[in-house]
Amino acid sequence: MTLTDQTNDINNITANTISYDSYLEKLNQAANVDETNLNEEEKDNLSKTKLNIQRVNRIHKTYNADENLKAIVSKIDAPQKWILISETWCGDSAQNVPYIVEMTKFNPLIDLEIVLRDENPEFMDLYLTNGTRSIPKLIAFNEEGQELFQWGPRPKEGADLVKKLKDEGKSKTEFLEQLHLWYGRNRGKALEKEFIELLSSI
Repeated sequence: MTLTDQTNDINNITANTISYDSYLEKLNQAANVDETNLNEEEKDNLSKTKLNIQRVNRIHKTYNADENLKAIVSKIDAPQKWILISETWCGDSAQNVPYIVEMTKFNPLIDLEIVLRDENPEFMDLYLTNGTRSIPKLIAFNEEGQELFQWGPRPKEGADLVKKLKDEGKSKTEFLEQLHLWYGRNRGKALEKEFIELLSSI
């Protein structure tokens, strides 16, 4: 992809982005739908969404950022656009997106916008993980539309845990339970470490 193509792509996708506040509104709306006529998959997503609200609120209320991370984010001296691909029903998004949003508050030069995965499959397919539409996925760009870095869909430590549990033959329910226990205990520290490394490298 050329720089011109990349810039055009960013401009095109920006028309479909929403603010984080709008994303939170969608999260709350999705958690309050009438489940009377929902199918089993939709009911499962509703249950996940309600749990995700608790996760998101907890992180925003309790997060104390690493001082090194604060310093590195604060040193960014040129505008950056962070496009975050997510969905309200996604557990990994609920466990990671709030931390990323909190990071952006340390520097007004970072403009964060949300892209909903299921409404933007063409953009999502530009940023697959091992061929899958895994989220959350963050792509950071500079003013000229050049990609600075990517992150996602979960910290490597969490990804390694899932791989280990899958290799042990654990079911999806079992490995997700262990993953979210890990998220709760880690409190964003693995994610912070990865962002410190990413931002230090650009």
